Amino acid sequence: MMELGFDWRVFFTIFASVFIAELGDKTQLATMLFAADRDISKWLVFFAASAALIVASAVGVLAGTFLSEYINEKYLAYIAGGGFIIIGFYTIYHA
Repeated sequence: MMELGFDWRVFFTIFASVFIAELGDKTQLATMLFAADRDISKWLVFFAASAALIVASAVGVLAGTFLSEYINEKYLAYIAGGGFIIIGFYTIYHA
């Protein structure tokens, strides 16, 4: 069940983590390329990119909520950490 309390410390931790992860990400670069087009409204780019990030985040929250019903949170953290390590090695290997 979803908790209704609001914890600013958790909010800023999540915000900082996602913000740092998105800096220089290919989604930010794609947004920059769209914004560089003089024929496209900058507000249109902003709202479309924001909507896409909101929907992608919603999918992540729904997937996390669903998985947490079947897999222990500790194991989910191990799986996520392992996934990041694998992606890191893959990126280094192909650099």
